Amino acid sequence: MIGGTKENVRHYVDQDELIDLTRMLIQIPSVYRPNEKDGNEEKVANFVADYLKEMGLTVHIQEVVPGRPNVIAFLDSGKPGKTLLFEGHTDVVTEGDLDKWSFDPFGAEIKDGRIYGRGACDTKENLAAAISAVRAIKKSGESFKGKILLCIPCDEEGLMIGIKDFIHKGWAKGVDGAIICEPEENQLCIYQKGAMRVIIKTYGKMAHGAMPLTGINPMTKMAKILVELDKLEQREKMRLGEHPMLGLPSITPTILQSPVTGEPQINVMPDTCMATLDIRTVPNQEHSELKKEMEDILVRLGEEDEDFKATLEVIEERPWTETDKNDPVVRSIANAYKSVTGKEPLYNGVPGATDGTFLHMEGIPVVVTGAGDRHVPHHADEYVDIDELIKTTEMYAVAALNFLNE
Repeated sequence: MIGGTKENVRHYVDQDELIDLTRMLIQIPSVYRPNEKDGNEEKVANFVADYLKEMGLTVHIQEVVPGRPNVIAFLDSGKPGKTLLFEGHTDVVTEGDLDKWSFDPFGAEIKDGRIYGRGACDTKENLAAAISAVRAIKKSGESFKGKILLCIPCDEEGLMIGIKDFIHKGWAKGVDGAIICEPEENQLCIYQKGAMRVIIKTYGKMAHGAMPLTGINPMTKMAKILVELDKLEQREKMRLGEHPMLGLPSITPTILQSPVTGEPQINVMPDTCMATLDIRTVPNQEHSELKKEMEDILVRLGEEDEDFKATLEVIEERPWTETDKNDPVVRSIANAYKSVTGKEPLYNGVPGATDGTFLHMEGIPVVVTGAGDRHVPHHADEYVDIDELIKTTEMYAVAALNFLNE
């Protein structure tokens, strides 16, 4: 080991290998498309598993659902100690309208010090950083205690079935701290917003558009609900104010569909209407209380209108999370940031949920950090700055040794 100090592990980060790995990951499309096997995570998961085996790690591939595996790998020191988890997902969102792109979404082209492509920011570059950090530790020969666990799940962009399966199968037991590899400009995110996914349906009676009085319009009923939800959002903003790291809470309608099944027609009043809500919560918001507030809106509207009929279903929820600045995993990455950059770290919060939310629910302290402009994910011409990515990799390597040798 050069100089014999853990900070020097950063000198074992092979920048060319890091860039090549990032590009190879981007070049394997892993957008979840139910009817397209080659578009799912299986191909990239198998690539990652082979790559980790060649590094000499102990590797497990576990299918969550057909075509959608998790990859789990260990670098074990052989000495008793703590377990540090690095987590980075394999899936990416759709590339969307190709006309909006200046680059091939899966070409991983390099221009002006940036790598472009779907997943270049969220979050294949940070998956490559975690893998490259472990490779650097292994190459350095630096002594450490305990083990490093790599969790590389599917479906972070959906209902997060990958991390749920990882936890359900017992892999999270014994983990002492987790670094969630997401694009946060190398800021240390110690808060995450909570999330609720809600489906609201209103029910009416189908009729001719020219004779609306012979039916009941479910869309006007839904409009009343959405107006009341906007009022509820404003009340919550006034009550809670702006959190210093998470900002304001939100209740956002994201899908409005009528009819729910069947084909819409301009001269037909449909019999059903559906709206979905993406709700993001902050500290001092309790999901159970928020759900009751929404249910009370439906009850009140029903009392005012005998034709009003609606249902509300919470299909997914994730609590907001907080990790103390003095927790060992936060201190480890904070000190690594100082070693690599010579600057004090910036602390922040994740505006949404991550796979780390579910790890936190298991009692595991989590910190979310990684390369990439936090406003670039899911955009056309998604990119990562190579210099920032190199710093992330060095941070991850130093942080792991900090944590495990503390």
